Amino acid sequence: AAAIHQHSPRRQQPFVKLHCAALSENLLESELFGHERGAFTGAMSRRDGRFQQAEGGTLFLDEIGEIGPTVQVKLLRFLQEREFERVGGNQTIKVDVRIVAATHRDLRQRIEAGHFREDLYYRLNVVSIEMPPLRDRREDIPLLAMHFLRRYTQENGKPGLVGFTGEALRRLSGHRWKGNVRELENAVERAVVVCRGAEIRPEDLALGDEVDGADAPPRVPGASLDELERFAIIKTLEHTGGSTSKAAEILKISPRKIQYKLHEYQSGRVQPATPDPDDE
Repeated sequence: AAAIHQHSPRRQQPFVKLHCAALSENLLESELFGHERGAFTGAMSRRDGRFQQAEGGTLFLDEIGEIGPTVQVKLLRFLQEREFERVGGNQTIKVDVRIVAATHRDLRQRIEAGHFREDLYYRLNVVSIEMPPLRDRREDIPLLAMHFLRRYTQENGKPGLVGFTGEALRRLSGHRWKGNVRELENAVERAVVVCRGAEIRPEDLALGDEVDGADAPPRVPGASLDELERFAIIKTLEHTGGSTSKAAEILKISPRKIQYKLHEYQSGRVQPATPDPDDE
């Protein structure tokens, strides 16, 4: 959401975030639309909501699938008319705001269960971007890990900590990451705190034994050509920081073939008879 905002004509205007699941429906309504003085107990003065704060920019609504029916109705009206009233007020306010929404839920299932309005779903679902789980885009893991390493070495005052050992990167790339990027971030933050050397080691990561066996070194003899090829591609991508073009140059194959193979690995369809896209 931040990247979309920063690469848009609205980048000089506010980028406002709100986690919808963290608030009750009444508080969420007030946070979004604002309130007038005396609108409810504790409303000692008028307060602008997130829509007004994001005027001209972008409002990011995280976990949109958790909002209740009252807020759904008001949000639908805003998306259709670009106007709203503060809680407890009757002045109609118009703003120019782009909405970016995210959810981990299947909104179609929420609609079928009667928890989410279908008309609101279609108003929100103009352009949809589906983010695969981290385990299905392992080529991103080294890049994300280094990003979090730089962030937390600075926050914790550890400029001498500069990277990961090869075995630590292998463990990161082989982990299942049920908690996705947040789990990876937490693992790297912890490792930065406990690490006492210049590189993070596997024992600093505390990942346990939950490692995808397909990323373990294959035994030779005993491994198939598919297993050897997969291991070579994954390890080379780790070495190149996830760059398919650099990995292709090292392996003497095309970047397209690496991308094709990664798609195979992610979908679990590794078969000896799989056609090579370069031969089609």
